[in-house]
Amino acid sequence: MLRLTWVQPEDLLGHELRQAAQDGRDASAIQRRWTAAGGHLAPERAGASPAPGDPALRDLAGQLLDELAALRSPGVAAEPTDLAEIKKICESWPQPRTPPHAPPTAQTPPTTQATYDALHAAWLGRAAGCLLGKPVEKLPLQGIRAVAKSTGNWPLHTWFTEIGLDPEIAAAHPWNRRSAPTSLAENIDGMPEDDDLNYPLLQLLLLQRHGAGFTTEDVAKLWLDELPAGRTFTAERIAYRNLLDGIEPPATASHRNPFREWIGAQIRADVFGWTNPGDPARAAEQAHRDAVLTHTANGVYGAMFTAAVIAAVPGSHDIHEALSTGLTVVPPGSRYARAVRLGMELARTHPDFDTVVDELHHAYADHHWVHVLPNAALLAAALTHADGDFAGSICRAVSGGWDTDSNGATAGSIAGLLVGRPDALGATWTAPLKNRLATTVAGFDGTGFDELARLTLEAGA
Repeated sequence: MLRLTWVQPEDLLGHELRQAAQDGRDASAIQRRWTAAGGHLAPERAGASPAPGDPALRDLAGQLLDELAALRSPGVAAEPTDLAEIKKICESWPQPRTPPHAPPTAQTPPTTQATYDALHAAWLGRAAGCLLGKPVEKLPLQGIRAVAKSTGNWPLHTWFTEIGLDPEIAAAHPWNRRSAPTSLAENIDGMPEDDDLNYPLLQLLLLQRHGAGFTTEDVAKLWLDELPAGRTFTAERIAYRNLLDGIEPPATASHRNPFREWIGAQIRADVFGWTNPGDPARAAEQAHRDAVLTHTANGVYGAMFTAAVIAAVPGSHDIHEALSTGLTVVPPGSRYARAVRLGMELARTHPDFDTVVDELHHAYADHHWVHVLPNAALLAAALTHADGDFAGSICRAVSGGWDTDSNGATAGSIAGLLVGRPDALGATWTAPLKNRLATTVAGFDGTGFDELARLTLEAGA
């Protein structure tokens, strides 16, 4: 029987129970009813339980999901989703820093050429960081460390490889089966398809078709036109299903969607930062309009934070200042802000990054590996600890576990933009990409990263 991940009520309920515990809603009575009826809690790492539940359990799961939605979180005032409410409690909301840039011409001004080079580096960095994390996605932290140490790649400093890997370790910690054939040092041949690269392509299409004033409804229509449903996961898949059920945004983000505070919106924000250099407020506002299709509260803050950090890089050229700017668009009392601050603080405190990671895994032991909070803390820690170094940023982000390809991609995007030139990333990371991206987003398959940089520059003009 087909077990479609991330959509079946009997699996969603366990994730919603966990989310309720994390945002302070008392769901103990609902959980007792569910387990007494024979229901299971959330699958730890997979998107679906191994066997289907009986119809009665599925009906009960749907009923309980609706009851859980009616429970009000005590921290809702500190974690609003509405943009006006977010701005109201962000006392240091940023102001624009620089005017918009212009597209390249036959006589390209130096500043525009520098912007193009930085965008080219950011695209390459996003791809390289994502690709580095793909083969170990879903592996637990101890598995990542064991695999890398077995091949002499710890601390992590280059691509993962199967060459020299101890067979017992390989059996205990198998590669991500979909990614291993295209993401190990010995078989990389261009950038394979990944949702972490598909979404920036969709954002380019969004800006090309609707401009900077796009609406959340424009995002929804674009997805239905251009994004295959099977290429969506977690919150995005739920929102897609809700659209097909006739539910309109922003209710698409909250209706039976226990993944609304997971990492999905955070991986979709780069283009909004890239196209608004020096204007983190505008970048965050655009990221918010995209994010609320699928996410609420902390899930939305992940997109806003990332977009603002990226937009701040051209004005600061300092990763620490850029991260601080990113926090100005996040409600200061939110769990997301606390996660970022924790990651930065630990990175400043401990010279050994493994110690930083161990403390973060202890702090977020009760969170799913795709939840935005542990991943945001790790991203902030990796960028802080690497102090602007490109390889150090992506290797730290991936070596910390959890959502390895997504964290590697975002760290690579930010660090690539920061170093500012494709050649500054190093041939180790860029040569295997062969300036070629695979994707199912129509019109982009096989596109080079140099062309994507040009299109991004035009989209931000």
